[in-house]
Parts: sequence; structure tokens; C-alpha cells
Amino acid sequence: MKRSWTHWARVAVAGAASLVMVAACSGRSTSDDADSGGAVTLKINFWGDFGLQDLKTKYEAANPNVKIQLNSGEYNAQHEDLQKKLVAGNGAADIAAIDEGFMVQFRGQADKFVNLLDKGAGSYESKYLPWKWKQSLSADGKTQIGLGTDVGGLAMCYRTDLFQAAGLPTDRDQVSALWPTWDKFIEVGQQYTTKTKKKFVDSGTNLFNPILGQQQVGFYNDQEQLQLEQGPKVAFDYTVKAVQSGLSANLVSFQADWDKGFTSGAFAVLPCPAWMLGHIQQTAPGTKGKWDIAAVPGGGGNWGGSFLTIPKQGKHVDEAYKLLEWLVQPEQQIEIFKKVGNLPSQPALYADPAIAEFKNPFFNDAPVGQIFPKMAQGLTPQYLGKKNGPTRVAVENVIRRVENRTLKPDAAWAEAVKEAEKAGKS
Repeated sequence: MKRSWTHWARVAVAGAASLVMVAACSGRSTSDDADSGGAVTLKINFWGDFGLQDLKTKYEAANPNVKIQLNSGEYNAQHEDLQKKLVAGNGAADIAAIDEGFMVQFRGQADKFVNLLDKGAGSYESKYLPWKWKQSLSADGKTQIGLGTDVGGLAMCYRTDLFQAAGLPTDRDQVSALWPTWDKFIEVGQQYTTKTKKKFVDSGTNLFNPILGQQQVGFYNDQEQLQLEQGPKVAFDYTVKAVQSGLSANLVSFQADWDKGFTSGAFAVLPCPAWMLGHIQQTAPGTKGKWDIAAVPGGGGNWGGSFLTIPKQGKHVDEAYKLLEWLVQPEQQIEIFKKVGNLPSQPALYADPAIAEFKNPFFNDAPVGQIFPKMAQGLTPQYLGKKNGPTRVAVENVIRRVENRTLKPDAAWAEAVKEAEKAGKS
């Protein structure tokens, strides 16, 4: 997740049986350098809400020799920190989450991660969406550095009470019909702001990313060449148009003002990959029943989706793999989906009644077990280059300058190109 950005998949193994199996296997430390007294502490680095708190308690109860340390940080900072620790050769977490936007960068350093194929993870390949498995696989197919957690198929979350106050429909099908295209979405936003004198969307960057995710080509082609005049230009132009139209509340994701915006009504709508649901629920519990979920303009697209990896420098590699493997089993993946919304990467689970029939009461009983799997199964994600992460950050920073009126819109694209090229060379 960017986002929290965060997220998950599993294997067709009975959940209860897998728990017993892992508990039995984890009965003692297999590392030569286990903590004194046989206890092992495993640190997991991630961002946002991966739905791990309850699972931590569950795993520790079944494995009294293991203590889990959860370290949630800022999305970009966690990836930057992991890169520094890999270069330094020490200090990385036992399990490190990596978002798809940074995966090509890290899988190019496969020698710094445990090859999960050596641990038997090859048996999971058939369980995953094929493109998800390949995203964390080395170019020669010999090293798998991560097991996928979630995928980020897109929808649109909106506040029904704020829509009603603006004279807009609140039924999810009627709302979906308002904006078949991003041009229509901007028109609806202008109607909302004119009527209410309030902002429509949370930020320009949270429009840019989903629009970019719908394009055939992202920042890079598979030869690692910048392709700015294709998908990025389309997404950038729509974003600047929305900002110029006064739709954006100019908030920065995962910062305090953004979180407050969910409860204060600072915005009425935002693009929602599955992993965003958990953040809304956690941040604005008092708005339960006021949110609903509609189709995203333009149809389809992907934004985010993560993996769990094991840096090779860790002291407790065997124990870390047992925990990682347990986390991607069906029982845990379904629990995460129901609790925070992260959609598993293993499509067989979409037919499980626990997912297929699940309606989220927080979002006005929206049938999320139908909405997001349908989006995920139709995805053909872009290639995300080695410099995708820093390039995206560079362009987002330019968008924020437009929002803050420190950069004129007519000069913004040239500045975005300059900053993207600089990021691509760094």
C-alpha cells in the first residue's frame, strides 16, 4: 500500500491444519544464533495496516519461543531504509514488506535475499495470480525473493452523507454511472465543489497513481527506458486539470491532516484499492456506514500490492520463513481480508464463501468479496521499472508543488519530466 499500502495471498491448505503444522515445526529454534534462552524475536517492517496485530498474538500463542516485533513506518521511508540496510550488510528486518512499485529494484538485488525456492516455496506458484508470482521472481527464474500478500484492484470510495448533502445520488450503481470517464469524474467534482464550497478529492497524487495504473505503459518499458509521454503524461494532465478545477484538498497520504480529513469531511471521495479500506476503518471508525464503494472511472487498473521478503543478512532465517509461510495460508489471508480489506493474491480464495459472500458493514454492506476479486482477475499490470519508486516520488512532488501554488500548471509537465529524468539517473 502505498500505501499502507499493503496486502496478500495464500495456498490451498486447510487453515487449521497449517496452523498446527507450523506450530509443530516452530517448537524450537533452528538457528545457531537464537536469542538467549531459546527465544527468537522476529522483526517485520511494513507500512500502513497489514492486519498483523491479531495474527501476531495468534502466532506467538502457538509458538511461545517466538516473539514478533511489528514495525510500521512511512511507505517510501521503509523502502529507502531497506535499501540502505542491504548496502550496509546489516540491520534489516527479519521480514521486510516490499510494494510492487519497488519490487523490480529489489529483485535486481536477489543475492541479498533468501531464495524462497530453496525453502520449498515453489509449491505455491500455481496458487498465485501468474503475474503476481513473476513480479518478485528474478529474470532468470531461479530466485524468488518474496511471497505475494495482496493485490490492489481499484474501486472508488465515497461518503454517502456528503454526496446527499450535495444533491448527488448515493446508490453505488447510480454513483458509478456518474463517472464512466475521468473527464466525467472531474465534472461531478466541479458540481460538488460548487454546491458545497468544499473539496471533492483528498489529493492530486491519489488521482495520479490510479490513472497511471490504468494505462498500458507506466514510467518505464521493459528495457528500463522512461516513457513519460505515454501513460504518465495522460495521468499527469488529468491530475493537473482536477487540481486547477479546485477539487483537491491538497493533503499528503498517511500524514496527520490526511487522517483527520476522513472524519472532518475534508473530501468526499478517493480512489480505493482494496488495501485502502483498512486504513479508512482504522482512521475514521466514527464514519462507519457513511462510506460506500463505486466503480472507478475508466474501469480496471491496479494500484499497489505487496510482498513479504527475507533479507539474507537476518539471524533467524528459518524461523522467519516459517512465519512468512504461515501468514500466506488461507486462514490468515481470509482473516486479513475481512479485517482490513487486503485482497489475497491467490485467486482460488476468491471462491471461498468467506470472501465471495463477504459484505463490509463499515462500507454500507458493500459486496467487497465480489467487487475486488472481479477487478483483480481482469488485471494485466504494467511493467514497473527498477527506478519506478523514486521516479514516482519525484513526479508526485511536482504535483504537490502545483497544489501548493509554488509551481504554475503550465510549467508543471516540463518540471515533472526534468525531475523524473533526474530520478531515473540517480
